[in-house]
Amino acid sequence: MDTLDSHMDDIDWMLHSGKPIDLSQTFDHADTISVMVMAFPHLFPPDTNQWQPNAKRDPARDTFASPDIWTNFSDFYQQAAAASRLAFDASRAKREGDFRKTMATLRTACDSCHALYVKADQ
Repeated sequence: MDTLDSHMDDIDWMLHSGKPIDLSQTFDHADTISVMVMAFPHLFPPDTNQWQPNAKRDPARDTFASPDIWTNFSDFYQQAAAASRLAFDASRAKREGDFRKTMATLRTACDSCHALYVKADQ
């Protein structure tokens, strides 16, 4: 997740810098995001559900994944696949406006998935 965040942060910086975007600098970031997001659901096989209410979590070892990932795995997988396609489309954008629009949609998709499947508190 840290690697995904790093690539998203680099893209967010470009999007919010107030400068024109050199699309050639965005392609590797978006392409890497696409591949990683598609692989992400495979990191959650059924026997990896560790979530417990009110447990102390070590961010280096413990998951913050909600148990809803495993009960709604099909939805989780579909959301990851859709996000992967968005990142892929962004990595192939020919115009800055298309890139910006696709990345805004990807950010919304990521935030929506996190709202459902990340259990940082409790």
